[in-house]
Amino acid sequence: MADIRIYNVDALGKPLGQYSHLTRVKAGEFLFIAGMLAPGDDFDAQCAGVFAQIEKALKSAGAGWGNVVQFTTYLVHSQDIARFMQFRLREFPRMFPNGAYPPNTLLIIDRLVGEQYLLEVQTVAAL
Repeated sequence: MADIRIYNVDALGKPLGQYSHLTRVKAGEFLFIAGMLAPGDDFDAQCAGVFAQIEKALKSAGAGWGNVVQFTTYLVHSQDIARFMQFRLREFPRMFPNGAYPPNTLLIIDRLVGEQYLLEVQTVAAL
């Protein structure tokens, strides 16, 4: 079982959302999950689908949300930042009940592999 410590450093200031500054990990094995995409008519449907895909990938390795040590999020439209933050405010307390939210790098990019996709999330987990 991985020893995972997610925390913030006061000298770095308060995080701007549901993420932490650092994850310190002692693990025998890591799980790298490719960026997940999901179909959907709007951003909220795709966001829910992406995190459902991540959950399936974690479960396939005998892991769960508590094993996640880092996210990298790619959004196509900067206007979706607020929607992404609202999703995290609503869902992350259930996914991470201890309030230790993994670090997340958020990038705004030109497009994803298919023009219909609005976001992609890559995940690293420790086992």
